[in-house]
Amino acid sequence: MGRRLFTLLGVFAGLIIAAVVAAGAYTALKTPLQASPNSNLALENCSPGPCKDLNGYTLWVSKVRLDNDVVRMTVKFQNSSQSTHASPEDVQLIDASRRSSPLITDATSCATWSRHEFTTKGETFGPLNICFRVTNTTPPFLLRWAPDEGAFCCETELKIYLS
Repeated sequence: MGRRLFTLLGVFAGLIIAAVVAAGAYTALKTPLQASPNSNLALENCSPGPCKDLNGYTLWVSKVRLDNDVVRMTVKFQNSSQSTHASPEDVQLIDASRRSSPLITDATSCATWSRHEFTTKGETFGPLNICFRVTNTTPPFLLRWAPDEGAFCCETELKIYLS
């Protein structure tokens, strides 16, 4: 009888320990990393932030501002990857309503560019002043970047706040 009681208590204690570990893991995965908006904290292999590095192809964003329904920003690219070009079709802005917007050129000081071919490893392109028209002006915004890195790579989103 005593042996049976100790076995039952051991199983019960093991289940409690497993539940505590599972709850801790769930909480750790659910809690986002806290960083101040547009900080120099770079979670990627790039800095200063906000920026994204995809296999050696880096996008930097700065001077993010809102002018009525137009989000303006400055972007710069540096390519040390397999990608061969930077194209305006590679970037879109997602607003708080999850609506996607392409680059616009019908607002003052909003530019686009023709496809830029990178010829040397580490070459930079920019800075470029670009704009997007949004339906929801509540920040943060997501800058979706989909450079041509091959058949199975890559698309990423960069959360940006007003500067």
